[in-house]
Amino acid sequence: MGALTRTVVVDKQNILPCKEYIVCEKKGYCPIEDDMKKNIYSLIRWADVIVAASPIFFFNVTAQLKALIDRCQTFWARKYRFKLRDPNAKMRRGCMLAAGASRGKNLFDGVHLTAKYFFDAVDARYDESLMYRGIEKYGDMALHASVLDDVKACSARLLGPFLNRQKVLFACRENACRSRMAWAFALDMAADKIEAYCGGSEPAEGINPGMVSVMGEKGIDMAFQMPQSIEAALREGTPDLIVTMGCGEACPMIPGAKHQDWDLPDPAGKSLDFMRGVRDDIEKRVAELVGTL
Repeated sequence: MGALTRTVVVDKQNILPCKEYIVCEKKGYCPIEDDMKKNIYSLIRWADVIVAASPIFFFNVTAQLKALIDRCQTFWARKYRFKLRDPNAKMRRGCMLAAGASRGKNLFDGVHLTAKYFFDAVDARYDESLMYRGIEKYGDMALHASVLDDVKACSARLLGPFLNRQKVLFACRENACRSRMAWAFALDMAADKIEAYCGGSEPAEGINPGMVSVMGEKGIDMAFQMPQSIEAALREGTPDLIVTMGCGEACPMIPGAKHQDWDLPDPAGKSLDFMRGVRDDIEKRVAELVGTL
């Protein structure tokens, strides 16, 4: 249906189990250095739809997937301890896929509970699931004659809310402050109307911690975001509107796309008060943009 997809084979990742250090509940970050911290946290934050898939091991998901889920306590802490909301929380959806060998009526009870609280922690509405009994050996899925129709119908329900939105690309130089804030405000205000994405002409290695701080004052969680290039952003789709914020001639001109340029100073290296001023200006401009759609 045109969705850009990423597959994470959990068994191939270096994911250490949760050690119950409680650091995430005190500071909002997990201190364990592995692939969760390196890229999976940011992938979860970037996703519109999260699909988890597992065979059944002792009435639940595999240990490998459970380790990933346990490490998402960090998201739970930021949401419930720090009272921060993910900018994409209004639209993100979750789906659970599972297959088990036995035919017991309680086979999927544990999976449903695990999925329910996992998706709540990562701000994804648990909308859909497909779970099949009697899958013990290769070829058993063929006994479920409706499976392909089930998958197509499930995909249509999951992706339906994301279709026909206005695509808006916010672009600046580093994708670490201005365009990132505009992206977050657009989703927070009008994710049902706007498919927002962002990029930079010279993307930084990481997002600006001052930007994370001042957006947190608005209750918006910007942790785990990663700057990307404008070229990478365009792989997510052709925009209807491009909003630039000072990247000048390096910003793209897309045939058929409208263009706005917001004259915004670069807050990188400036004080938090300066960052707050830019943030408030961007919030006002995004609100005005939403009002025109």
